[in-house]
Amino acid sequence: MSEHLLSRLGARLLGVGLAAALAAVTIALALTGQLSLYINPSSAWFAVSMSVIALLGTLASVALPLGAEADHGHDHGETRAGVDHERGDPQRGDHAPRPRTLGLIATVTGGILATGTTAAILLTPPATLSAELAMSRDTGAAPLFQGSDMIALAATGDTASFGVAEWASVFATATNPGAFDGDEVTLTGFVTPGDGGFALTRLVITHCVIDAQAATVPISVTGAPDTGTWVTVTGTIRDIEGRLQVDAASVDVVDQPQDPYEY
Repeated sequence: MSEHLLSRLGARLLGVGLAAALAAVTIALALTGQLSLYINPSSAWFAVSMSVIALLGTLASVALPLGAEADHGHDHGETRAGVDHERGDPQRGDHAPRPRTLGLIATVTGGILATGTTAAILLTPPATLSAELAMSRDTGAAPLFQGSDMIALAATGDTASFGVAEWASVFATATNPGAFDGDEVTLTGFVTPGDGGFALTRLVITHCVIDAQAATVPISVTGAPDTGTWVTVTGTIRDIEGRLQVDAASVDVVDQPQDPYEY
């Protein structure tokens, strides 16, 4: 197979082929309900729409001959009679270096690596982010994904839709912790280490898993489950010397939810 053909195949594989594969993966994940393991569901429509457009574009590009994407629309020709500007002057016996060789190697290598990455995505089952990652991203600072309006809403008692993320924000930033003493909660998350029991944790996604933040709520209980175990905690919020925690009445081990993130 000639260098020119290899280069063109590599360029097509690296560009159009990779785009088509990633678009197909995105659509397949959406159809199987697993796209939310990678991005916020509110952004799914945009990702799927762009993937459909990408697939239509790649189908249209199939009609183009190999190398058409690199065609400048003109013929460079020869630099002078009897001289091939890539191969040197055969009349003098000199041979200029072939800079295309390095480009060929880079293009084909990139195409192979891109194909391998896409194949790994296709063949590896989607997995959620781990408890270890959550602990590494838990800096102890107040969560960034909620504002003062969440605190005001919590103060009214309208907390039926609150998850770990909302309560984590309340616990971290409430200026009047006593106002929440006695509130009953039922929360689901996974176990991470914490003082006096454990921390109930969920990963919160704004756009995609890259920006995932850990939200934690301290749980007061005797005998904590193993780290990483998913549990549902039912209990009462208590103000202990100005710090809020959940006094657990029950801690039940549950299966990981189909959608393990909060948004």
